[in-house]
Amino acid sequence: MTRDRHKKTRPRLGEAPPPLTPEAAAALEAEVAALTAALEAGEAPEDLRRLVTARPEDPLWDLHLMARLAALSHPAIPPLLAALFGASPDKARRKALKRALHLLKTRGMPVPADLLPREEAAPLGQPAAPPQAFVSPIFAAGERYLILEGPKEFLGGNFLVARISDQEGFQECTLLNLKSKDRREVWEHFRSQGLGDWGQAPPAYAVRLLEEAYALDPNAAGGGARYGSLRGRIKEYWGGPKAPAPEELEPLSPEERRHFRDKAPELAADPLFQSWLPGMEELTPWLEKLKELESSPLVLSEIQQRARLDAVVDEATTALYPKDTRAAWGRRLLAMAYFLDLEGRLPEARAAQSAGEDLVSGERSPLLGEDPFFRALVWRALSLAREFIRQGKAPQEARGPLAKPPGSLIVTR
Repeated sequence: MTRDRHKKTRPRLGEAPPPLTPEAAAALEAEVAALTAALEAGEAPEDLRRLVTARPEDPLWDLHLMARLAALSHPAIPPLLAALFGASPDKARRKALKRALHLLKTRGMPVPADLLPREEAAPLGQPAAPPQAFVSPIFAAGERYLILEGPKEFLGGNFLVARISDQEGFQECTLLNLKSKDRREVWEHFRSQGLGDWGQAPPAYAVRLLEEAYALDPNAAGGGARYGSLRGRIKEYWGGPKAPAPEELEPLSPEERRHFRDKAPELAADPLFQSWLPGMEELTPWLEKLKELESSPLVLSEIQQRARLDAVVDEATTALYPKDTRAAWGRRLLAMAYFLDLEGRLPEARAAQSAGEDLVSGERSPLLGEDPFFRALVWRALSLAREFIRQGKAPQEARGPLAKPPGSLIVTR
């Protein structure tokens, strides 16, 4: 027996991480293919950045993405890698980033010495892992998820999941203690439930949202009391609620406001706003009215037909999004603008900001007709429902159940 048999095999430079799921692998290849085509077309660096997606909540995806980008011999790849992962605080990503840049450098790609920010040593006595916070989009009825990650010494677990409502406060607050494999499984569970979009937010911003939910009902059965028992330690480590409110986005000029107001209806087709669409049951009265219009024996001009159709859509919009709820929807739009900004989707963020500010201010004149954003939501929902009916399929409810983490991983509730 040789002593070499007992030696641990060190990973070779550039060795691939564990495999992705088939769905994730296909999504990654699609992004890399789009990027390759853009590189060949000579597109600008800012356009390249929008073609590939880093996932702060999914280390395995990011490691595979870095490995795939390192295989592309193009001078635009090193700065792209630096833009995507240069500020990443965790050791695994930074190590993979340095490996990718080294591989590119050995193939003759320019890698400036100052491409990456200088790493600062952690203060003595402080945990090396920085606090992290992730937020989901806002779903129907003003609900969203927040996740805090940090050393388990602070809370007794390292993964806090909260589901909060902007009307009722805490719906759920669960503390998990996860190993790396368990963590991946939880994120995969979220994605399998339709929760694939997460924004990495300033920790203090996440604490602000948690504090606002707690203020609504400190004793909420869904987790208010549980958060209350942890909030002192959470604020100590993740920071107090001093982050800017979503409403404090960069102001829009009058010209920008007009431009992005016209773009706001396009958000209705964005998957992030899928749960904002009315459900099939809510749409039924207006689907019946549209059916009556189509079967009417009256001979009408195209303009008259359009006017009758518009009247039904306006009536549905007023009923489904009542005037006294518009300010609350506006605040949700502003929060979504902040989320889109976190994702780097600036045009969509500004469109949501413009529409949200209009709703919060209530300054839109009734003479201008129904709000374009809500009208677009209603029309999209009606169109999808009618298409399902024409195809003989069971209509799908837009507002599906929100995902919940697996109970087998719960430490305390």
